[in-house]
Amino acid sequence: MTLDRASSAPADTWLPELASLFTDLGDGSTVTRPREDVLRMITERGLLVIDGAEHASVSISSPGGFETVASTSDLPPRVDAIQHELRSGPGIDAAAEQRTLQADDLRADARWPVFGRRAAESTGVLSMLSLCMVSEDDGHRTGLNFYASTPNAFTDQSRLIGLILAAHGALTLTRLHQRERIENLTRALASNRNIGTAVGIVMAMHKLTQPQAFDLLRVASQHSHRKLADVAADVVETGTLELPRR
Repeated sequence: MTLDRASSAPADTWLPELASLFTDLGDGSTVTRPREDVLRMITERGLLVIDGAEHASVSISSPGGFETVASTSDLPPRVDAIQHELRSGPGIDAAAEQRTLQADDLRADARWPVFGRRAAESTGVLSMLSLCMVSEDDGHRTGLNFYASTPNAFTDQSRLIGLILAAHGALTLTRLHQRERIENLTRALASNRNIGTAVGIVMAMHKLTQPQAFDLLRVASQHSHRKLADVAADVVETGTLELPRR
């Protein structure tokens, strides 16, 4: 790709920031930050490395459409709200079609005439760069978006760096999802083991069958307004079950 736009910054001004971001994010396997913090970090650092960007956001698909889940200011959600209402715009199309889209002047872009006019008039945004963060997640489509108030704000270099950032962000999100899924499975297995052990304890204590012991645990859970797993954990720890008084 030829980086021929005059506004392209020398590599030594953005490579350190990009490298620092990748170091902070890791690959997702060692990241301990919540997902929301990772997304916020991607948008904030993106402003430092994407030539021409004034604002940034991340949008994720949901059953009702798309939701803006991270933003560097209150402007991206306003722009995104128009896209979400119309179900049309660079951000939505980039995520849905899993490709990169660039709008150099929304006032005259034939691909999104209604969105472009409304976005320019109500928010002042004229340029957008939207990329898809393709991750092996839970079926959601994630878009990384950059906004500017001037036409032709994004260079070829902006697009290249955005692709690198989106690719690493997608990898991080995939690993985070995998880690969260493993942690959830581990907790579920531990919970099931506790419930099984608690059932055995109650069976021996009250000379009950397995279904009867499980029902007794369930009744104790409902009566105490506590999760069955928590009641079972207490039984395993104390060796007793506190029964509701008649």
